[in-house]
Amino acid sequence: MDIKGKVHEVSPVMNVTETFKKRELVIEYAENPQYPEYIKFEALQDKVNLFDSVKVGDQVEVFFNLRGRPWTDRNGKTAYFNTLVVWRLNVLGAQAAQSSQPEYAPPMDISSAPQDDDLPF
Repeated sequence: MDIKGKVHEVSPVMNVTETFKKRELVIEYAENPQYPEYIKFEALQDKVNLFDSVKVGDQVEVFFNLRGRPWTDRNGKTAYFNTLVVWRLNVLGAQAAQSSQPEYAPPMDISSAPQDDDLPF
């Protein structure tokens, strides 16, 4: 799965245990700009370095896997958690951040064009 959005927050690396580390990234996903969504992703182990090159405000494309797991508390009640685990991240250029409008050649001053053009029709 993948999604594009603007980086809202990047956490430092968290060492959960001696052998397990993670890092979080929150992006602003504005499918409807009036009501943006803030979506949290995780990078685990060697993938935590993927977030080194991003900063708040960057436009990014995030490739991730959706994971889910149950957790049962002491009273026997089960809760379910979802996690979005990043496996690739692309920082998009300034042009990708803009709306996808076609580019046109700049206007040309035709008053300075040679007048001896012989058109074939």
